[in-house]
Amino acid sequence: CYFIGMTTSMDNNHQPSQGEAPHCSFPFRAVGLFTGDMRRCGEWVKRQSLVIQLPDCVFRGVAQVMFVNNPLSGLLIVIGLFLQNPWWALNGLLGTLVSTVSAFMLGQNREAISAGLYGYNGTLVGILIAVFSAKGSWYWWLFLPNVFMSMLCPVVSSALSSVASKWDLPIFTLPFNILVCLHIAATGAAHPYFPEVDIQPNNHLHHLNDSIQSLTIPQLFLSVPVGVGQVYGCDSPWTGGLILLALLLCSPTLCFHAMLGSAAGMFAGLALAAPHRDIYTGLWGYNSALSCIAIGGVFYVITWQTHLLALICALFCAYMTSATSKLMSVLALPACTWPFCLSTLIFLLISSEIPAICRLPLSVVSYPEENRRYRRQLKASEEAQHSQQNGSQEEARPKEKGRPNVQLQAEKGCKVAQLCIIFDISCLT
Repeated sequence: CYFIGMTTSMDNNHQPSQGEAPHCSFPFRAVGLFTGDMRRCGEWVKRQSLVIQLPDCVFRGVAQVMFVNNPLSGLLIVIGLFLQNPWWALNGLLGTLVSTVSAFMLGQNREAISAGLYGYNGTLVGILIAVFSAKGSWYWWLFLPNVFMSMLCPVVSSALSSVASKWDLPIFTLPFNILVCLHIAATGAAHPYFPEVDIQPNNHLHHLNDSIQSLTIPQLFLSVPVGVGQVYGCDSPWTGGLILLALLLCSPTLCFHAMLGSAAGMFAGLALAAPHRDIYTGLWGYNSALSCIAIGGVFYVITWQTHLLALICALFCAYMTSATSKLMSVLALPACTWPFCLSTLIFLLISSEIPAICRLPLSVVSYPEENRRYRRQLKASEEAQHSQQNGSQEEARPKEKGRPNVQLQAEKGCKVAQLCIIFDISCLT
């Protein structure tokens, strides 16, 4: 589900799986229209006018932050954003729209635009510019930097993807990280028009009042969905729950790994004696959730080996979050999703001789269930081709063995003729 972060799943190699639908009952086919990547809906939208295409692209772009290519999932996430803060949600939608329209104007890949791959960075740029603004909600002048930075998202994405494509790697949310940090560094807390929240250096992690006895178990459980919601800068458990529901609508595997990654980040925060408030608000979970999703079924075919690899990546990402947040706070900058990008790229660059750890080419990446189905079909076609080659070789062997038999018979005939000639000569003499 990345040409930029995740490539469009509308690839010809996936078409055979569509043939499985007619064999299913009507309720399953009806549910299949709204789950997964809603490919049939996307194909119908492509034939419509731009007025209908834009909302589909925007909702898919909002969902692509979580590696989801489903407009209904995007709609659920937008509802969750409005529950958290309508001003943040409005800025996020504006950023997605501007980024998508800018990609159209720059002549970027239409398949990638339709899949929302040129909108998700704009979503995060719009929301986080509003989140870090010291002016609070409904400061309308904030639309100016939002529109400008969102307009630059396709430019930065296209530039980075041209470099990352040499290694067949996604660029994830690197454009968002670059542009938001650029905006905050350029304005700062003392800016007269666009002041930012003052980020203090994080010199120590452990608070004196925090202890194991002071932990609240219900809040620890709530920190799991809250950590998923923090991907969009939201700390409401209701928003996190709607995001998990949106993931479940597309893929149960995505939903499970999002919760697993957020939980891994929470436990890593406890192990590193992080402030309880940071753990409760999900600041230790969102990067780990994204890393666990990316490794656990999106860019790797889901197996128990890659499932374990995803968990290790989530824990590694939590450590990366601790280190990155301390380093970035010295510069008065937020950690954003730098830990997720760095740790996941490291795990995508590993090499392994284990066949079960199979990284998919970006051109065929989709949601986990479709990736697994594609891998099974590819393996079946390879086995069929291999058996066909073995059959052709076995058919060719009798022919090759027959050639020496003919030569041997010819040699025997020549020797008999020679003996007859010698016998005739001896009789004459």
